[in-house]
Amino acid sequence: DVRAHCGMDKDLDLDRRILTEVDTAGHVNSYEIAEKWGIDHQVVVGAIKSIHSIGDVIEVEQQQTERWEATDEGIEVAQLGSHEAIVFDRVDPDRGTLQADLMKSSPNAKVGFNKAMSVGWIRVEKSGDGKAIVRRKVNSIVDTVQKLVNKIKSGQVGDVTDAELKDLKKRKLVSLVTTKFLYVTKGYNFSTSLEKLETDLTPEMLTSGSWKEKKFKGYNFDARGVMPACGHLHPLLKVRTEYRQIFLELGFTEMPTNNFVESSFWNSTRSSSRSSIRREMRTTLFS
Repeated sequence: DVRAHCGMDKDLDLDRRILTEVDTAGHVNSYEIAEKWGIDHQVVVGAIKSIHSIGDVIEVEQQQTERWEATDEGIEVAQLGSHEAIVFDRVDPDRGTLQADLMKSSPNAKVGFNKAMSVGWIRVEKSGDGKAIVRRKVNSIVDTVQKLVNKIKSGQVGDVTDAELKDLKKRKLVSLVTTKFLYVTKGYNFSTSLEKLETDLTPEMLTSGSWKEKKFKGYNFDARGVMPACGHLHPLLKVRTEYRQIFLELGFTEMPTNNFVESSFWNSTRSSSRSSIRREMRTTLFS
């Protein structure tokens, strides 16, 4: 199959790239190389596990790290500006804007209005007809929230204080993401070229003597074997078990029947007439 062969070649190429990276740098972070090469992280993890299964080629340790990332709403703020800045921009600098109209100007206008009021960017006045008019209190503003989110997006988290991070998290503009990754170092038998380990010793290997040049995968003696298929109770045994349990629950006890020879003598001891069919051996089920 050509597609399967191409897929195998791609897997081998990724394996070689990982091993070359380990050989050059001495260690590899699966998440970092996935970002660097533009490959899905799980694909890189699968390739590392495949290499690790071969033997002592690499040493793998699972680790995790935490980092701040902008949420979808935070990415929108980074591009368009904070909700309060958008509200401020939509207030007419000369005549003001009706509060009712301002609240309809954007999906997050209510949040932006409250924030703009709290930082002192806008004020509300009553017009002669009793309508609420929003006016600007300052001529210009600095959108600090947008700048902070952009710093987090660009990885400059060190320039953001803990209090600012806490506020941005509370507003659901950023979140603390935990990333698990594999930390890879060189193993005892490290090599940049992979050799597939044999799993079975075949008669052909013994005949040709090729087993002397082969490398075999170690056996896992702690692995659990396949459970064999189990049989089932005979219907008569099932019925007998149910009856036995009923009599035991009624207070009866079992006789040590293993000490008795099962013969027709037990039929003759029944309290029934001598002509009863229950005395016949062929109609008796000894338990």
